[in-house]
Amino acid sequence: MSCCLANGRWRMLDDAVVKTTCAYCGVGCGITATVTDASARVVEIKGDIAHPANFGRLCSKGSSLGETISLEGRQLFPEINGQQVAWSTATSKIATEFKRIRDQHGPDAIAFYVSGQLLTEDYYVANKLMKGFLGSANIDTNSRLCMSSAVAGYKRAFGADSVPASYDDFAHAELMVLVGSNTAWCHPIIFQRIKAIKAEKPNLKVVVIDPRETATNEIADLHLPIKSGGDVLLFNALLAELAERGAVDPHFTATHCSGFDAAVVSAKADRGDRATLAGRLGIPADRLQTFFDWFTATERTLTMYSMGVNQSSAGTDKANAIINCHLATGRIGKPGAAPFSLTGQPNAMGGREVGGLANMLAAHMDLENPAHRERVQRFWQSPSIPDKPGLKAVDLFDAVHDGRIKAVWIMATNPVVSLPNADRVRAALEKCELVIVSDCIADTDTMRLAHIRLPALGWGEKDGTVTNSERRISRQRGLLPPPGDAKPDWWALAEVGRSLGFKNGFNYTHPAQIFREHAALSAFENNAGTGIRDFNIGLLAQLDNSEYNALKPVQWPVTPDAPLGTERLFADHRFYTPDGKARLVALSYRAPVNTLSAEYPLVLNTGRIRDQWHTMTRSGLTPRLLQHIGEPFAEMHPDEAKKMGVKEGGLVRLRSRWGSAVARVQISDGQKPGNLFMPMHWTGVLSRSGRVGAVVNPAVDPISGQPENKHTPIAADIYPAAWHGYLLSATPLALPALDYAVAIRLENGWRYELANDHIPDDWTGWATAWLHDPVGEKLEYQDVTRGIHRYAWIADGVLKALAFFGPEAELPPRAWLQSLLGKPVDALSRRALLSGKPADPEADVGRIICACFGVGERTITRAIGQQNLKNVAEIGQCLKAGTNCGSCQPELKKLIPCEAIPA
Repeated sequence: MSCCLANGRWRMLDDAVVKTTCAYCGVGCGITATVTDASARVVEIKGDIAHPANFGRLCSKGSSLGETISLEGRQLFPEINGQQVAWSTATSKIATEFKRIRDQHGPDAIAFYVSGQLLTEDYYVANKLMKGFLGSANIDTNSRLCMSSAVAGYKRAFGADSVPASYDDFAHAELMVLVGSNTAWCHPIIFQRIKAIKAEKPNLKVVVIDPRETATNEIADLHLPIKSGGDVLLFNALLAELAERGAVDPHFTATHCSGFDAAVVSAKADRGDRATLAGRLGIPADRLQTFFDWFTATERTLTMYSMGVNQSSAGTDKANAIINCHLATGRIGKPGAAPFSLTGQPNAMGGREVGGLANMLAAHMDLENPAHRERVQRFWQSPSIPDKPGLKAVDLFDAVHDGRIKAVWIMATNPVVSLPNADRVRAALEKCELVIVSDCIADTDTMRLAHIRLPALGWGEKDGTVTNSERRISRQRGLLPPPGDAKPDWWALAEVGRSLGFKNGFNYTHPAQIFREHAALSAFENNAGTGIRDFNIGLLAQLDNSEYNALKPVQWPVTPDAPLGTERLFADHRFYTPDGKARLVALSYRAPVNTLSAEYPLVLNTGRIRDQWHTMTRSGLTPRLLQHIGEPFAEMHPDEAKKMGVKEGGLVRLRSRWGSAVARVQISDGQKPGNLFMPMHWTGVLSRSGRVGAVVNPAVDPISGQPENKHTPIAADIYPAAWHGYLLSATPLALPALDYAVAIRLENGWRYELANDHIPDDWTGWATAWLHDPVGEKLEYQDVTRGIHRYAWIADGVLKALAFFGPEAELPPRAWLQSLLGKPVDALSRRALLSGKPADPEADVGRIICACFGVGERTITRAIGQQNLKNVAEIGQCLKAGTNCGSCQPELKKLIPCEAIPA
């Protein structure tokens, strides 16, 4: 480790190399971090070439982790009602309030809302405290928004939350089907791995099933632009085709499955007339036929699915419709053949292992199973275990809103931004008796509503384990000492547990203790006599602290029969149901809960973008990750934009029954007419109107409780801006009270994009006041007739601030101007400053395409023209663009006419 505890004080070690795990998506990439200056928190990040999840590759987000570990904006001390207090005061206050509320209203008046950003050890203690000692199951997690439909689908089919496949299966597959997953942007290292395999195996076919044409289409042999919510209908039709063509495995279905006949009958009834099926799905008939042919003929088929499947009011059925097709053909437990959910968060899987969801128990045991409850209670030696599931995320915050939940402890997540119907979530927390928030960041939408604020450790300080999409447990190791009075989440939970009087249950001093207990519970009575459970890492319960510190990545289960871990499940065709058989589920297509109407005629889809993560509390600290896309946007088809009368870069207001947002327009032929896409990342801290969660409907899957983030009926109209503008400032500023205001971090300061429907009486006075009276000489240009107002402040020959206002079409590009902020302005640049056009055209790099190396669009197009670059490889050789994570390669291709991606 790069920091160690000696004689009660942290000793920081420079040039220490630490192997750890990335903080972002569920790929679980290994990282080699070198602390080059511990006191200044300078860390060099590289991919770990020995880690089997990524073999040294990192995406733009992972590569920039070293830029996110400064102490800027950190919550460093506990606070109660805005006053700094000691930890003992804060934890005693929480315990006292929990006792009072439990005595007055019962244990279900208390709730925890936790996160896939927690380490497994944190997750374990939170689940133990709530379910084992406070006596309520009201602990849920933001994984409810991410993976709960996949979990429910696996449990219905296999009897347990068992992910069958591994990344190694990519190399064995002959057909890969990507469903509801923009893998290129959301799981970039998986995408690059598949892309490399495809280059070596020209016979490998890739099918992408998604309403949008995304960057993932770069490797697609077939794109099925399915109508929103139509996945059950598609895979039911596939199952019916497989049965009619004799492509099922009769021995496997008869010996190792149940429910096959009923599933096929239901699938055939659902499919109906073949002539109309393509129209119902929105897929050209020839493409549909090709998909059926390929799936029928290809034994080694890997179907990978993500949020486009999970985030639906029929998400569980969608998962089971996919799994049905694999069970019917026996394509499971074999190399290159499995249904494979791609996990969203870095430790969503670890949270599932410890029972982080409100309807689960630790070690993959079931809350509603009396034998499981008794077993866990006996192992924990706890007072009781609740006998009914707790409230799932959406219902949990409804209960806060209604006053049924009096206290909520929120850890490592930002539900005021990420949950659907987010304005109602904010209103719920505003009137809640006690809101406790544990976070490493001091200013988030949710932290602003906290009565008690607890300083948590961030990435680079945490020490524990995470589990990725392929069941691989890896260590996340601390690089730097805890700043201020920040503590691990498990420590804060244990302190509260002890303050509540449960000293024996929470006597932890090291994360290794928690891990050993977690591992021991996974093996506790896990045998043939009481029913074998899938999750078993019992051998790891023997690790001492040094062995835990040195733990190498390993896939569960880890058992005497598989001491080095298990690459692939179900090779023996034994499942975790009472009779050992997998279940095919009879399904019928049902439309999304909220249907389109004359008032709300468009479908809103939401999701991630390439360089940002969740609500940007970490990735938003890195300027280069904001240069590719810096503002919330609404992507729409050209026909939709023409109908609306809006142009690329204009502003549009999205409205639903639940709320509204304003976003910048992106026009794309890859978007389906009648559909819009808006990313999930922007918060009220960074954007006045970019919280898409305020627009998203709160309908949920009846089994998993996962919200329908991919289908909200909306209306969209041009935002009637009287003016547009942008400002540059060397220091951060509070967002002004305008309808549209977005803060964008730069390497040398901040840019603020602005628009409003009201014109200030005094442009000069308004801009000067908001910029806090910048020092220096003021340059000014105004054309009142055209509504153009431009100002720049120069002091000691350095550009200190800039403010440009006017019609959107009259605002010059930002890239060159923002490159001057805080730097000396020569005579040539001074003369060109208010025009916004550099005298040297090559000084304007244009919109950033490659975030890893900061390469702009104009730099790329100039190089293509001047050096006759013919492909992406030549661009990389010339400019380095596209040579790190590769996520920008589809956009690079589009800049070369001969390599444009076909429709």
